[in-house]
Amino acid sequence: MGENVGTHKWHDKGNGQIIPNSLKTFDYPLPRLRPEIKWPGNTIGALQQKSAPKYSFSRPGNRAEQGRDREKSQKCECVEDFIPILHKVTYSTRKMDKAGKEKDKSPSLPPLSPNIPPNVKVEQVDLPKRSIICRPGFGTSGQHISLLTNHFKASIKNPDEIFYHYSVSIHYEDGRAVDSKGIGRKVIDKLYQTYYSELAGKRFAYDGANSLYTVGPLPKDCLEFTVLLEESIGKRGCPSHNGSLSESGKRGCLLVRQSFFHDDLRMFTDVGGGVTGVRGFHSSFSPNLGGLSLNMDVSTTVILTPGPVLDFLLANQNVREHCYIDWTKAKKTLKNMRIKARHNNMEFKIRGFSENPCHKQFFMLKLKNGSRCDGGGETSEITVYEYFTKHRSIELAHSAFMPCLDVGKPKRPSYLPLELCSLVPLQRYTKALSSMQKASLIVKSRQKPVDRIQVITDAVRNYCYDDNPLLTACGISIEKQLTQVDGRVLEAPKLKVGGSEDCFPCNGRWNFNNKKLFRATRIDSWALVNFSASCDISYISRELINCGRNKGIHIERPHTLIEEDSQSRIAGPVIRVERMFEQLMTKLPDPPEFLLCVLPERKNSDIYGPWKKKCLSSLGIVTQCISPVKINDQYLTNVLLKINSKLGGINSLLAIEHSRRIPLIKDTPTMILGMDVSHGSPGRSDIPSIAAVVGSRSWPLISRYRAAVRTQSSKVEMIESLFKPLANGEDDGIMRELLLDFYQISNGRKPSQIVVFRDGVNESQFAQVMNIELDQMIKAYQHLGEVDVPKFTLIVVQKNHHTKLFQAGAPGNVPPGTVVDTKVVHPTKYDFFMCSHAGMIVSYYSPSPTYIVCSGCLP
Repeated sequence: MGENVGTHKWHDKGNGQIIPNSLKTFDYPLPRLRPEIKWPGNTIGALQQKSAPKYSFSRPGNRAEQGRDREKSQKCECVEDFIPILHKVTYSTRKMDKAGKEKDKSPSLPPLSPNIPPNVKVEQVDLPKRSIICRPGFGTSGQHISLLTNHFKASIKNPDEIFYHYSVSIHYEDGRAVDSKGIGRKVIDKLYQTYYSELAGKRFAYDGANSLYTVGPLPKDCLEFTVLLEESIGKRGCPSHNGSLSESGKRGCLLVRQSFFHDDLRMFTDVGGGVTGVRGFHSSFSPNLGGLSLNMDVSTTVILTPGPVLDFLLANQNVREHCYIDWTKAKKTLKNMRIKARHNNMEFKIRGFSENPCHKQFFMLKLKNGSRCDGGGETSEITVYEYFTKHRSIELAHSAFMPCLDVGKPKRPSYLPLELCSLVPLQRYTKALSSMQKASLIVKSRQKPVDRIQVITDAVRNYCYDDNPLLTACGISIEKQLTQVDGRVLEAPKLKVGGSEDCFPCNGRWNFNNKKLFRATRIDSWALVNFSASCDISYISRELINCGRNKGIHIERPHTLIEEDSQSRIAGPVIRVERMFEQLMTKLPDPPEFLLCVLPERKNSDIYGPWKKKCLSSLGIVTQCISPVKINDQYLTNVLLKINSKLGGINSLLAIEHSRRIPLIKDTPTMILGMDVSHGSPGRSDIPSIAAVVGSRSWPLISRYRAAVRTQSSKVEMIESLFKPLANGEDDGIMRELLLDFYQISNGRKPSQIVVFRDGVNESQFAQVMNIELDQMIKAYQHLGEVDVPKFTLIVVQKNHHTKLFQAGAPGNVPPGTVVDTKVVHPTKYDFFMCSHAGMIVSYYSPSPTYIVCSGCLP
């Protein structure tokens, strides 16, 4: 085990505190260490940062841009209240062969360059061209299993048909580009109705943004049309059918990328806070090893609960009376939402709130002979409340002292009383869900495998894809049964626990009953604090010590037990934490090795965040939070497993790791990296993204890791700080930190091969990972004075997909260790699906598609 904290007075890290190296495995971000380790052969001179030149994505048909535009266009089908009358639509075309390749070959676009500090000189050089490897073969290990998957085989009767891709540009009459969401589909619908003969009756598929596809060519390669779009259609009307594939089965739906949701109360489920979960379907065609298939799956999103606006605000803010509504918060929540007014049955978009309450908000009313008119005449200043109660004879029970909704233009506001307005259905809720809402949504959207199979197959039959005119023109027919695939169940890995005893997992689970930990730590200085009024912390400490003894962990009696006083419980969470630490500092002369904290709530405790920040970020003290419902040996064992890992112990090792017989790794120093980027809540562009990388540190072991965390630009997926040159020539990047730690802990060995597991990127970003992130890793290695670059293997693991696996003829989940690398995988790329752990709840289980993007050290 590494060095201990030692003795020192209470102070923050900024005053020089040393965080112990014994913290070797983390489930939370720790303060970053900067060990002073010398890397042999380090001959760093003046630094010259090399990077790729910058490129702009401007050519028509760029897939990355189309994907972003498509995502933007389908998030919301609502449009502006005012819609321009004339739209110009221009087409330009590129021919595609039957395999889907463009016949006019345009150069591929290099990836974007990484962010470089402005004070570093940049020498522009071409990045090395790295290509994604192809599938070398198929796996054979494991026990055969027969599976079903939610892919429906698509047959093509006319394989010689040629598809044409047209670029669509929509402008106002004065030449300004139309950028309002949702207008594109309505314009193209109207265009098809008006210019049906000029298009030779040709049906097409339109993505709602810049791309349109046809079977066979249109009469001309470049066409321009003028479209008259009525404002009423933009506001309330449903566009008529134009033969577009995306519209045929989704008429009157909310579209969210490749998923669609109907306004059907049977698909709604309340998740609290004025938010409703709605169940819909994902559908997409995908080429795979078995040919073309339709991937159909159940999908879930969240919407604002339709109904009276006042009812929504009460539920959203969890208040009972209108007087308690936070109108500042309400304004942010309702902005750009669409409502229907009760008095005229018209729809409007909310621009904001009035500055004054309804009974004090004046506007100018045009009069003629004492009555209202729409033409000229005298005007009279009147309040909104008086207008609706006297001139429209509408009784308003609650609106007098509330602000009005502004549904007008920026320079021409139009006010409506709140109680006359109702939220229209199918408006996506894009704010972050609370923990309780997430838990409720997960529980209520859960389906058993058999039920899910039935829902999916029924959807394929009910939506009648075979009757779609465009699919018929393509000669495409879709089978109605799930695709059968062959899978393999890999053998569960054997574990080594304390006393060199073997542990054999069963059904993806293992326990430590009557077993000791492989390498147990020792806890000499610790304390227990209690924020809960219902827990007996003396009993908890005794049972924890006894259970630790059985697992091999020596735990001394706690230095102190501190109960929160009743007066502090009414204070805010930050104040409660500070007061608890004030008590700790008076009873402990030095910071403890470890703090055990009892929280008042099991989930969503407001104490958790401030407590973790204070312990980990400010003071560097390891802490474990608990909120026990039932204290027994199993519960305490799970708690001790976390504590032991956090304090540098080892709970278990792979048996093959213990014997140092891991293929490809045992003889060659190998470093394993795990990388991911976490982004802020939707709509919060002011919150930075968090890049986290863990690196193995005790070769030839592969279960000991060190964490490195950095902030970076908001919503940026590529990690920017793997190599971070400073003005003084030093490197402050993540890779340097992990490489030096590997060298120190692995007895002076440098990694000859590096295996990278990358999470959170899609297929369109593979090239950027290879040519930006991988390039940064190589530069960080070379910056340490190395010439020979290690071999790299890049493995991308994805979770956001819609392929599901089911056991044929069995009601439960597929077993853990199930692998599929045939039939529904990519035709050429080296990928496979794996269910790596057990689905403890009998529900559908989603495998993780894994791509081996580039391989330098694995076969």
